[in-house]
Amino acid sequence: MRGRTQRRPEEAEVNLTPMLDVVFILLIFFIVTAVFTKEQAIGLEPPPPPPPPDQPKQEIPTITIFVNQDGLIRVNGRVADIGAVRPNIERLKAENPESAVIIQAHPEAKSGLIVNIRDQAYSANASPVNIVLSAG
Repeated sequence: MRGRTQRRPEEAEVNLTPMLDVVFILLIFFIVTAVFTKEQAIGLEPPPPPPPPDQPKQEIPTITIFVNQDGLIRVNGRVADIGAVRPNIERLKAENPESAVIIQAHPEAKSGLIVNIRDQAYSANASPVNIVLSAG
């Protein structure tokens, strides 16, 4: 035992520089190849400002579309399906061209149906189109 000296075991070192280089290269690659898109939002027009008090109120004819929580659609009181909304709006706009469209939706109505009705109103060249939440 005399000739033996105890040596400390060598500690292993890990060189992290190559790994960091690879991470930065991957980061740059993903940033350069990323596609940034702008999300489309629903365009809602605010109601027009009220007329001055001394001016007589001008009645604007409206086309009212009511959507209840079950998806039943009524255009000016007449029951219609989603495919008949645009023809009804076009017919009513032909009778009175300055008519505005109001979509009155129940709070529990499906939003996809309301957006579809709004799109059909825009495709029928109706302007303005307003969305109103009904009392329930």
